[in-house]
Amino acid sequence: MKELLIESSAQTPAIKFNPNNGLMEIIGRSIPYDSDAFWMPILSWFESYVFTPNEITTFKINLDYFNISSSKRILFLLYKLNELSDKGLGVSVIWEYRKDDEDMYEVGQDYAYMVKVPFEFIEIKEPDLVLTSQ
Repeated sequence: MKELLIESSAQTPAIKFNPNNGLMEIIGRSIPYDSDAFWMPILSWFESYVFTPNEITTFKINLDYFNISSSKRILFLLYKLNELSDKGLGVSVIWEYRKDDEDMYEVGQDYAYMVKVPFEFIEIKEPDLVLTSQ
């Protein structure tokens, strides 16, 4: 199975799903105009992965914002992790959120409550702005 790589845009997150090491990353912002067009290939890829998964699957999610339609697709992916866990495989979610973004932290908490896999919450700092003088 090939790695799934999708570059980020102003409306869509970067997707880096590696079937060889089981690391699945979603990074950025998810407000696609057409959620189905963006998310369906990702959901389909992950459905295939569930048939021949790695022994350990880690979902790393670092989103600064997502809309309701994206939220549903992300929750679907997280529910699929339950299937892997039920097979006795190692599964975890790393939910990264910015220090001052309580909304994203709370959304992660809600997801953690809805699925049966362990979540790790990691508070990250905003990137430092480096000013150079010319």
